[in-house]
Amino acid sequence: MGEVQFFLTKVLKATVARLGVLVILLLPSPPVIDGQQSPSVSELLRQFQGETVFWRQFEVAKAIVAANDTRVLPQLEPWLTREDRELRGNAAFIFARFGDPRGFDVIVAILGDHSEDRKVHNISSVGLPDVQGQITQDRYYAAHLLGDLKDPRAIPILVPLLTEPVVKDIVPWSLGQIGNRSAIGPVN
Repeated sequence: MGEVQFFLTKVLKATVARLGVLVILLLPSPPVIDGQQSPSVSELLRQFQGETVFWRQFEVAKAIVAANDTRVLPQLEPWLTREDRELRGNAAFIFARFGDPRGFDVIVAILGDHSEDRKVHNISSVGLPDVQGQITQDRYYAAHLLGDLKDPRAIPILVPLLTEPVVKDIVPWSLGQIGNRSAIGPVN
């Protein structure tokens, strides 16, 4: 392996000497391998704020949490009142994972929110905005986020929803993610 690397280094140096800097500028940059290089927190924040697809934005939210830099919270504070409940929930997830109680409270509020005044992405079968479908989707996603948080405070909130048609399919998963024994009885 060492001989191959030595040879490649010699070839690269010879090529650069012949063709100059142009070769370096035209060579593609090496791909980023997971764990090798991670984006800065400011880059993650920019990605989060620019992403409008909730599930892709959630991946960025998890990366922000993994970076463990609470300095992002003041910049994300306006997102806690965003009209789009899914994007609001993603910001709330970051707050909650950093220990800010506003995050948990916002997710719980989305779960209980039946109001029709909201951003609607769902389209009905006749091509019109489907407000009730959006309410269902937002509440389902909030229940999912409570599972992602793994916060035992969500158990007494989720257990009564085991029989509610809108969220009953995601609640057992969320309770399982929390992993607290107090949820086993109600799920069975």
